[in-house]
Amino acid sequence: MLIFLEKIIMRYLILSSLLLFTPILFSQEGKISKEIKIRLATHFLSEVEKADARVLGYSEQGEIEVLRESSNHLTCVYDDPNNEGLEIICYHSKLEDFMQRGRDLRSEGKSSKEVRDIRGQEIEDGVLSFPEGQSILYVFTGKEENVDIESATVKEGRLRYVVYVPYATQSSTGLPLSPSMPGMPWLMDPGTHRAHIMITPI
Repeated sequence: MLIFLEKIIMRYLILSSLLLFTPILFSQEGKISKEIKIRLATHFLSEVEKADARVLGYSEQGEIEVLRESSNHLTCVYDDPNNEGLEIICYHSKLEDFMQRGRDLRSEGKSSKEVRDIRGQEIEDGVLSFPEGQSILYVFTGKEENVDIESATVKEGRLRYVVYVPYATQSSTGLPLSPSMPGMPWLMDPGTHRAHIMITPI
């Protein structure tokens, strides 16, 4: 009888342990490693840029963190887990202050319009740096189900290009203010610090 009770107790303890630790195991397996995040954040770049780009990501607390440091001209940011779908951005490193200020303001609950207005005023006042010349921004979007974590690849997605040309206008560039045909470049926010050429390939 004693042996029978011991077996029941052992089975109970084993089952309890499995139930206790299973969520932890799944949680650990569900985490994406730093190396995979870096590969996904740079997957659409050239081989040289993949190896040299600075890469940022988000911590479990939702704070920006450095995944790979570099003095390269490009900085990539891996997907914000709080947003739906997959979004990866890469930009000229001279835009870092501008981008970080936007992240800070959004974390404070500021709306897109408030972020745009505040950054614009700070640039005008000379307290926020912004490149005087042209600078590139890549935006890659896709569905989470199309991401293969093991191979760090994305089955399909959409990549658009943004070229900042501060204070450019239609007359100074010759570009239309809306796309004349699908995939054609056009000028958005003309005459402002945010003036940029939008290119969305078909």
